[in-house]
Amino acid sequence: MRTFAFVFARGGSKGLPGKNIKPLLGKPLLCYSVELAQQLPEIEQVFVSTDDAEIASTAKAAGAIVIERPAELATDTSAEFLAWRHAVDWVEHHYGQFDHFVSLPATAPLRSKEDVQSALLKLQQTGADICVSMTPAQRSPYFNMVRQLPDGLVDIAIKANGQLIRRQDAPQLFDLTTVVYATSPHYIRKSAGVLAGKVTAVVIPKQRAVDIDDIYDFMLAEVLLSAAELSKNQ
Repeated sequence: MRTFAFVFARGGSKGLPGKNIKPLLGKPLLCYSVELAQQLPEIEQVFVSTDDAEIASTAKAAGAIVIERPAELATDTSAEFLAWRHAVDWVEHHYGQFDHFVSLPATAPLRSKEDVQSALLKLQQTGADICVSMTPAQRSPYFNMVRQLPDGLVDIAIKANGQLIRRQDAPQLFDLTTVVYATSPHYIRKSAGVLAGKVTAVVIPKQRAVDIDDIYDFMLAEVLLSAAELSKNQ
């Protein structure tokens, strides 16, 4: 079974300009994903899909193979799933067919090797089309999320059967994370989108599920990574 890892990192980020190669504790953000993939015996090769020359240079220096992403697949409105298809076609043309596709977004630098391995295992055990990652949701639409009504009042977003007095009584819900996606080239080619098929998931602890979108997420990742390094060295 051939398993390839992919990092999709375009140049234009409005929430945090240059975030994909912004130094995090002295290392470009992108390198956390590339280096972790290189440590996994299950993964044969690591590819970085990008439209940006500086990102490409950083990826090559880290030992990844760069896929030049077309400009039309790297805009603010481009669906990343289409970049997945482009990457699959490019890799199969240059490196032959493979069995498992693993996406490791650069924005989730706190993932562990076990998170990725668990996703691959879950994909095989369940026979699902794709395994995504999720983390327990902080807020619930059944209890503490509201929607605004036309008359200016607000109401609970989703009403359960009967009144919920405690948050613990609400159904358990999860937030999707960008920690890991594991699937197959076949699914990417035939599916309309990431969640369009049979989807399974692995649960990621909150402390490893940080998804960097803005400077506040970046600062949180710095704090958590610093704490992890300190704990490791004690």
